[in-house]
Amino acid sequence: MQNEKPLKDVIREFLSHYKLENKLNEITLLEKWEEVVGKMIARHTTKIKIEKRVLYVEVDSSIVRSELSMIKTAIIERLNSYLKKPLIDKIVLK
Repeated sequence: MQNEKPLKDVIREFLSHYKLENKLNEITLLEKWEEVVGKMIARHTTKIKIEKRVLYVEVDSSIVRSELSMIKTAIIERLNSYLKKPLIDKIVLK
């Protein structure tokens, strides 16, 4: 069998072909939110979504929103470094 490939390569090709790789990366980053910002901030986060390289974060506390606004750049760097590729360019806090 000459066309044999490792499963890892086949999955990458599948994700690339159907343009699912970015969506999968977005889901992975959202799952790592608590690890990146910590438990306290994650507890006060009510909604997170990514659209067009922008991370939208809703929080239930003005204090947490203020804290997040001071560390936006660090959060972007941590999330992007987790995947070893830039996925987030901006954070919008609500």
